[in-house]
Amino acid sequence: MIGLAAGMEMADMAWEVKCREEDMKQRALENERHAIDDARRSVDEKAEQLKVLANQSALFAGFSMVVLVESNIPDNIHGALLTVFGAVTAATIALMLVSTLNSTYMLVAILRYDCVRRDVPFDEFWRKRCEPDWKLALQAFSYGVPLFMVVVALVAWVTFWNSDSLYYSAAVVTAIAAMVTLFWFGGTQRKWTSFLLMPEARMLTRGMSIVVRSPGHPSPGESPGIGDPTVDGTMRRSGETNDARRRESSEQSDVESLASLNLSSLAVGELSKSEIRMKPRAIGHTLPVRNKKATL
Repeated sequence: MIGLAAGMEMADMAWEVKCREEDMKQRALENERHAIDDARRSVDEKAEQLKVLANQSALFAGFSMVVLVESNIPDNIHGALLTVFGAVTAATIALMLVSTLNSTYMLVAILRYDCVRRDVPFDEFWRKRCEPDWKLALQAFSYGVPLFMVVVALVAWVTFWNSDSLYYSAAVVTAIAAMVTLFWFGGTQRKWTSFLLMPEARMLTRGMSIVVRSPGHPSPGESPGIGDPTVDGTMRRSGETNDARRRESSEQSDVESLASLNLSSLAVGELSKSEIRMKPRAIGHTLPVRNKKATL
């Protein structure tokens, strides 16, 4: 009987080892699939950004080229005005072409990235190979937009040069272009350009409310784990053991809650006062707790 029991125990251990190995293999396969999906998701995200930048830059470059080619230039126009008009238009086309070409080449490069083998992690590949070109393309686009508005203002002076209402018509167009340029520098570029040029967006958690229990205190409605005075010592020790397990489980759930709090976050540029007060409380794990007294 002893030999039979020992054999059955060894068989159970062998079966547990086999199950554990199969479980580890399955987890490895799932981790690999998640890694491939994450790499493809990152590639798709950067590809969409590059497509948007390339298309918009090409659109501005095309408009500027059309303005330069299709404008009716009078014969008696002032030479200085014509020189400034040609220079600003050429600079706009050049900046937008730099943005378009860099975005296009980066798009082709990241689409050739092998998401299955991943000899180099995509984050490292983007940071070392694409990040400088991305910044250059974005800066060229941000400089080309106000220059395009200058082109719009200059083309009004060129087109209306022989008109009797030259100053009124050209002044209206120039004023509108100036207002758009001021809005670009004061609003859009100031708010987004520096943020988009950051290597990694700062992450801030918002919109989540969790209850953090202090160690050693059961949650409301939980049994305090103290046995009745009439029970024997064995039952009391069992209750204390269960209470210790509950406290350990509650502390683990607190850590998981804080981890999920940090993961579900939004990318923002600056912290508000309420967010600055909220973040240390969540990280410091010092939220006050009110416990209900157990009814005996």
